[in-house]
Amino acid sequence: MTTENIPLAGVIGSPIAHSRSPQLHGYWLRRYDIAGFYVPMNVAPEDVETVLHTLPRAGFVGANVTIPHKEAALKIADEISETARSIGAANTLTFLPDGRIHADNTDGYGFMANLRQGAPAWRPESGPALVLGAGGAARAVIVALLDAGVPEIYLANRTRARADELRAAFGAKITVIGWADARDAVEPAHLIVNTTSLGMTGKPPLEIDLSGLRPETLVTDLVYAPLRTGLLETAAARGCATVDGLGMLLHQGVPGFERWFGHRPEVTDALRDAVLG
Repeated sequence: MTTENIPLAGVIGSPIAHSRSPQLHGYWLRRYDIAGFYVPMNVAPEDVETVLHTLPRAGFVGANVTIPHKEAALKIADEISETARSIGAANTLTFLPDGRIHADNTDGYGFMANLRQGAPAWRPESGPALVLGAGGAARAVIVALLDAGVPEIYLANRTRARADELRAAFGAKITVIGWADARDAVEPAHLIVNTTSLGMTGKPPLEIDLSGLRPETLVTDLVYAPLRTGLLETAAARGCATVDGLGMLLHQGVPGFERWFGHRPEVTDALRDAVLG
């Protein structure tokens, strides 16, 4: 491969220094001995469209998109996957040879792949899920859970109006409950998912009454700093299987890397160590 056609990819956001995507894709490039580069790019909101139309001319084959550009990227794209359309945001862009931009959202894929790897005994159809939060991550989780066959989703958010919006968007399988009433859905839930930033380093703790938690319930937290959140620690102490949030980040990167660099990467313990390090 000559220097003229070494593929480039990266991640755009603002801010961007916190992103673990460069460690993730950089590890895979080294692991599979692929001539390519993946770079972080701090892009202001007013520059997103210009940057996305310029990157292909600079040799970029694709890009990840993070906060606050996920919705804007969807509007700029020429082709949109059904998943991205359902979620209303894009996190993975592929620059096509004819100049068009293809937008996808792999957050739901990453979420489900993480659950399947971390808790292979869990079955989506086994019972309802309790989802905490109603932001962009919750939208991706809800779409993934409904597609996987979860029969019902209890949805609790501190601002009820946002939860009501998701109920209107995704239909009768969503039951909105008040944040203070989330404890009532803990016992019947077969899966509990925290999609909020509560419990993250530097954020307030997630305060929810887990006294009704059954050992058979799977509990997962999208927060991965710290890796073992208070929610996961409490659930583990009650005998529950738990899945941390790092795996979602790792798995969501798989489809994009394969499209851009032509090799489907694996999510391994060595990768986890490299990204955490």
